[in-house]
Amino acid sequence: MAEFELSDVASRPLSKFSGGMRRRLDLAVSLISQPPLIFLDEPTTGLDPRTRTQMWQTIRKLVKGGSTVLLTTQYLDEADQLADNIVVIDKGRVVANDTPEGLKRSVGSSSLHLSVKNTDNTANAAQIIEGLLDAKVHLAEASELIAPMVNTDKLTDVLTTLKDAGIALSGVSILQPTLDEVFFALTGKGSNTKKEENQNG
Repeated sequence: MAEFELSDVASRPLSKFSGGMRRRLDLAVSLISQPPLIFLDEPTTGLDPRTRTQMWQTIRKLVKGGSTVLLTTQYLDEADQLADNIVVIDKGRVVANDTPEGLKRSVGSSSLHLSVKNTDNTANAAQIIEGLLDAKVHLAEASELIAPMVNTDKLTDVLTTLKDAGIALSGVSILQPTLDEVFFALTGKGSNTKKEENQNG
């Protein structure tokens, strides 16, 4: 009870428990025998952020303790945080089975985001990046450049060349595709949504 922060309400009638308390109690009861395999069906649905985080911590402890956890969830950030392996199911059919990183790589490369301090250098910076990465650079804002980056090892070359050219940067980041993008790519639901938006517009 203490591990699930239920000691203070141990004497309270079950009917007075909140949804989060009931979820934690259900999990606590199921772990009394310390099973090696645990099935959790959307354990954080409807929980507030604090209780959800506590549940994540508990699940991590279970895995660290040697248990195998099979978890179903509709929250892609939850799957990204907790899962070693993710199975994506669409309309009752398995459409993908891979690690979170493997799924992200399957829908495209990472992207390089650069912010140039002096907007007068933006065009020159874009030309340098295109030459080094052999990829089209997109101008997101007056000073922000975005380019696909298949080989992240080239980041050092990009930064060194820009520095040698006297182009100062105010920000650099490499972003991976998200699991949301993975889901849309695998199920096609993202493209359908865009079509509806275009029709409505």
